[in-house]
Amino acid sequence: MGNLQPNASPTPAEVPAPARETTPTLGDCMAMNVRRYLADLNGTPCRNGLYARMLREIEPPLLREVLAWSGGNQSRAAEILGIHRATLRKKLRDLGLD
Repeated sequence: MGNLQPNASPTPAEVPAPARETTPTLGDCMAMNVRRYLADLNGTPCRNGLYARMLREIEPPLLREVLAWSGGNQSRAAEILGIHRATLRKKLRDLGLD
């Protein structure tokens, strides 16, 4: 950060940008992918609705990644997801991820 003197305030140019400005949020990533998907559809309607399709396609990788991040600990994964462990177990079973 340059040659700062002790107790000197850095100039705006010396302050690193917050990570949020360089790292897209989860919402940003979703919006970008929805726009790409809609462009690929080129006006063709999404069978069974886009909302249902998004939920169906997002849930399995979400559960897999959180479960992997928690080292396979379902109680911890459920806590991170904000759902009950029994709900997580049912979802894993229903999706064939158990």
